[in-house]
Amino acid sequence: MTALETRAGLAPAVLGEFGSYPVEDVTWLLTDLSSVALERGTEDREEAIQAGTHYSEMLPVEYQPDEAYLALFTAALEQSAGRLADAVARVGELVWDAAAAAGEQPVLVSLARAGTPIGVLLRRWYRVSRGVDVPHYTISIIRGRGIDEVALAHVLTRHPAAALRFVDGWTGKGAIQRQLTEAVAGWVARHPGDAALDDRLAVLADPGVCTELYGTRDDFLIPSACLNSTVSGLVSRTVLRADLIGPGMFHGAKYYAELAGADVSARFVDTVADAFPTAPPVDDVPAAERRPTWAGWAAVERIAAGHGIADVNLVKPGVGETTRVLLRRVPWQVLVRPDRADDLRHVAALATARRVPLVEVPDLPYSCVGLIRPVGR
Repeated sequence: MTALETRAGLAPAVLGEFGSYPVEDVTWLLTDLSSVALERGTEDREEAIQAGTHYSEMLPVEYQPDEAYLALFTAALEQSAGRLADAVARVGELVWDAAAAAGEQPVLVSLARAGTPIGVLLRRWYRVSRGVDVPHYTISIIRGRGIDEVALAHVLTRHPAAALRFVDGWTGKGAIQRQLTEAVAGWVARHPGDAALDDRLAVLADPGVCTELYGTRDDFLIPSACLNSTVSGLVSRTVLRADLIGPGMFHGAKYYAELAGADVSARFVDTVADAFPTAPPVDDVPAAERRPTWAGWAAVERIAAGHGIADVNLVKPGVGETTRVLLRRVPWQVLVRPDRADDLRHVAALATARRVPLVEVPDLPYSCVGLIRPVGR
């Protein structure tokens, strides 16, 4: 089959037939690649990535946790629901105020897939706190390849640029914030009528200190990082491959309908939404403290140098990024702060299962940092 014929057989995700969230919670601006075999084994995929194949051209095999690991997810969700709900409300108010300052109500544009559950939660916060149903789209952004401009154009033909608010789950060292800033600058340069497009990423947690719009800067466990598609609407991470995604097509993703029996996407957002505060929290963080310092990026450069790692992309800081390393990369070791053990029980479980050493570093600026093994080491 030729590349043209392959692309001709694919179509955008159909509302109500893609993803497991209720249709009103999110509009997936993605090409449905559910019929395409894209998964590669962890070792094979790691070698390909480090040899130059872009990570977005293939997918990891979906991790299927055992009962013990699922119990850790459930316990973490129950323990952190209130903290998560407070963070949603706090960043939600910042996002609302930013849009209001431009004379708009927010239109949420979450970054698939870690941002998708957060976009769903923000939408629910506005419904509870203001009785307003705001639009929520989820689109792809890929490190090293940029934002899905077809999807961005789709949103901008329907909503003013000043209303759009980009949403993700958390920051690590800030690579996606940098990618978003670059993407927005490029778009505005070619579309000056969209000069009001705001490149600030809204996240629950910003341990990388690279955005003003955050619920907390504490590097704590967001339980949606514990799993893959089964906590993100049964949707894979996004794919961009020339033989599949042609001009005018959205970036792609798969819908794993066959994993419906293991889906906890609704449980995650429902549990957090049930813990929402009864009134919007007061923002007590001084403006000067909200300014990004990019301390996370500097810390990653120090860690990489200290461990003889030439590529900072092999250093994944924070609970969320470390979890991703353990779920779908080839980890070398995990650096942990001993005083954060309660937030790291799932990290310890995954590391033990994969025989990855946990190295205690008392002065670590994150709760943990995952180091990917350089090929050949």
